[in-house]
Amino acid sequence: MNPVPAINHPCALCCRPTSMWCSRCQSTWYCTPEHLQTDWPRHRRECVPATHAQNYNVIATPPPAEQQMITVSAILFEPEEERPRIITVKCRPPQVPSQGMCPQPLIGMHFPHEQTESIVLTQGLNGEPLRFPLHLWYSPTALSRCAPVNRAIYHITSGAAAKHWCGTVVVLKFNGSRRQGYSDAGSNDLPALSAYFLAYK
Repeated sequence: MNPVPAINHPCALCCRPTSMWCSRCQSTWYCTPEHLQTDWPRHRRECVPATHAQNYNVIATPPPAEQQMITVSAILFEPEEERPRIITVKCRPPQVPSQGMCPQPLIGMHFPHEQTESIVLTQGLNGEPLRFPLHLWYSPTALSRCAPVNRAIYHITSGAAAKHWCGTVVVLKFNGSRRQGYSDAGSNDLPALSAYFLAYK
């Protein structure tokens, strides 16, 4: 988990990968200053100046060098794919590292135009506690609007789930029970996930 430069975040307007953000709030990404200006009527309602910002101008700029990302492996369950696959997810470190908060995974490109929610899976097979809890991110609107059944989840449960899951799921793994950071998720985590999706109602 080496720090990497903050790159390839989706532009809030066109979703093109970018390495520039709104210099005022430092939390929304734009591929060009023009896209920030175009999106400003909408973005201004949510643009809260970052307390540590060096520059309060509303322009798209590269983030400062000290803002380092961490990269971890995660599991992606795409609705139209037959099997889950391992992907790389960049995580933004907490604003105040000394407070021990968990990094923010940058997974918006897997949920275009959708809000996400998450749940933490703390038990595995037969109710055994997981040493490294799993963090599942999903779209509640995909579940509520009965989007197509997620074929990758259907596959790992052999179609035996009482209720089928709809929409995309991204799974990260905490690096310990305190949930203050992530480690690499992998195929060893699939049995616990399968047990969860089988029990989902």
